[in-house]
Amino acid sequence: MLQFLTVLYVLCAVLLSFYALGQVVLLIAYLRHRHETVSTPKLTRFPTVAIQLPIYNERYVVERLLTAVANLDYPRDRLTVQVLDDSTDETSDLVARLVTALQQSGLDIQHMRRGSRAGYKAGALHYGLSLLDTEYVAVLDADFVPPPPFLRQTIPHLVANPALGMVQGRWGHLNWRGNLLTMGQALALDGHFIVEQMGRNRSGWLINFNGSGGVWRTEAIRDAGGWTDDTLTEDLDLSYRAQLKGWQFLYVPSVVVPGELPPELSAYKQQQARWAKGGTQCMAMLIGRLWQSRRLSLAQRIMATMHLCQYLNAPLMILLVLLTPPLMLLTGMEGMPLGPLGLAGLAPPLVYAVSQHALYSDWKRRFMSFPALMAIGTGLAWNNTQAVIEGLTRKKGEFKRTPKYAVNSLLQNTYRLRGDSSLLIEGALSIYAFWGAWIALRFYPTLVPYLLIYGFSFGIVALLGLNEMLRAWRLQHAQALG
Repeated sequence: MLQFLTVLYVLCAVLLSFYALGQVVLLIAYLRHRHETVSTPKLTRFPTVAIQLPIYNERYVVERLLTAVANLDYPRDRLTVQVLDDSTDETSDLVARLVTALQQSGLDIQHMRRGSRAGYKAGALHYGLSLLDTEYVAVLDADFVPPPPFLRQTIPHLVANPALGMVQGRWGHLNWRGNLLTMGQALALDGHFIVEQMGRNRSGWLINFNGSGGVWRTEAIRDAGGWTDDTLTEDLDLSYRAQLKGWQFLYVPSVVVPGELPPELSAYKQQQARWAKGGTQCMAMLIGRLWQSRRLSLAQRIMATMHLCQYLNAPLMILLVLLTPPLMLLTGMEGMPLGPLGLAGLAPPLVYAVSQHALYSDWKRRFMSFPALMAIGTGLAWNNTQAVIEGLTRKKGEFKRTPKYAVNSLLQNTYRLRGDSSLLIEGALSIYAFWGAWIALRFYPTLVPYLLIYGFSFGIVALLGLNEMLRAWRLQHAQALG
């Protein structure tokens, strides 16, 4: 048994080091290409474009979205808007009123109701696409606010290059100053969109459509098999199927589409769990086709594999935390390869620091939110581990939308979540990691900082979750009395 635990520990450390190495490779790739700019080709004609807006219970943000879409700088006789509304609350009545007013203003906008959520977002997009004959289709989630020149900045690339299947813009952040959680999320997303997406795309490796803020060539969607609900991350799934078919993708960081960040931990955990489960489902479905493809180079396959496997780092982190204390007690950790742990800890801060430096003049101040990101990101390891395990079972599961808040008070928002029972396990993991740090003081002092980080991170996530549950209970109680 001791030998098995030792081998398992070493395997986890090595695999985490590969994850860190992938981050370093992406950082180097970004630094090599960071000065390359993508100029917008001259648009000689205005092709037909549809904008698909998948909506489900979005009464706080839908008016903001429709107003922004109506203000897009694109000829109205070449533009169609589909509001794909699966709502079960008063959102539908609000959308109906807004759509009627926009139709009277001359906008070709359709309010489409399916009667069920079959297939969730993927099902809605598939249904809407079946009714379209436009050359291109843009997808925007309900919490995004496209700037007026969005289509003029993206469509020319698709018109100029017939092999281009999708153009992705960069996500901006409407509420990044909201609290430490939103600041940390902005830091993480900037790292993804600047270092990871730039590094992958400019190096010729596979990238993904991010689910919003991008424009597709309709032919590319259909050629790849269309939208399917086989996974909870239909955007990643379609992206890889299209690129395996030979379609090229382009990422344009100068096209910024602001979106709303979840301001509460429960909403953020739900979002991350959906991404982790869906990403793992895509890994299980696509990894074989990826390595069988004759279109891809070895470098493309390796980097795509690391991309698809990125959420496996969560269960690896949990295993390391669980294995470290007993191995210290039984072996003193003599001869253990702990170097990879240091490497794994160095890569993410570099990625986030570089992305902030590239985007903002006040990057040093913004980077000060890194401790919050590290604590929340590490503390969500159990949340994401559960999602990964579910993803490996290949069960589809429900597409649980991330609640949107706009400027509404969190306490008055009827979409806000009530927390979840995982805080009990996160609290237990916190105590366990602190116990491990106490053991490490005697057997392996070098590990003390790592275990303290885990202890504090799990503890912070558990306490934040408990606080949200208590606030929700107090609000419910006050409403019942009032």
